[in-house]
Amino acid sequence: MNHIKKIRLSQHAKQQCVYRGTNEDEICETIRTSKWIIGEIGRYECKKDFIFNNVWNGKFYKIKQVRPIFVEEQNEIVVITVYVYYF
Repeated sequence: MNHIKKIRLSQHAKQQCVYRGTNEDEICETIRTSKWIIGEIGRYECKKDFIFNNVWNGKFYKIKQVRPIFVEEQNEIVVITVYVYYF
């Protein structure tokens, strides 16, 4: 687990940011500051809660949780997709 490597978002992950309400900064912060767990097919995932206090899809939420799915390659971390949950 190397939290120093460059983080690159795949094209799919960039698109998901728009649809799910997050951004590259939140994804990078989540990967750099949260505990990684092994997910499916050799991928990693982690999650972090952010104070939101805003409206998403017509409903008010206090917390937004960002959960990137990524792989660690030799020279970089590649984010495959990202999930966002609102509470």
